[in-house]
Amino acid sequence: MRVSAVLAAFAGWAPWAGSRAAQVEYARGNPRLPFSPAVRVGDVLYLSGQIGFDASDRLPEGIEAQGRQAMENIAAVLKTQGASMRDVFKCTVMMADMRQWADFNTVYTAFFEPDRLPARSAFGSSGLVGGALLEIECWAYAPRRR
Repeated sequence: MRVSAVLAAFAGWAPWAGSRAAQVEYARGNPRLPFSPAVRVGDVLYLSGQIGFDASDRLPEGIEAQGRQAMENIAAVLKTQGASMRDVFKCTVMMADMRQWADFNTVYTAFFEPDRLPARSAFGSSGLVGGALLEIECWAYAPRRR
């Protein structure tokens, strides 16, 4: 099969293609930052990575405190979009030190129901913004409430 045929088939499937075009909506965020905290494409919210900065732009000490704050930041972004942690179906976790995986998991799992854990990927990073110990991005299924 030719590449053009594969691309055409994919374009016909994509939720933003053709007559089923979904409007892309960008959430307003901090005007000093070069990204949106969330982007909605159809019924899916794509959240930018969240770091454990608190309201004063400080990072708490330790993986558990930063993980908790990052998860609370995710919940806050979701709330602005009419969604909750219950709507999250995929997370990606970037960690400065993968040896802290178990410590982070104790915090992470507290934010989800045991039978509704999102799919998740994780990888180690050689550096994160501001010296953070982790960054978490999520996807959520959040159909518009009519």
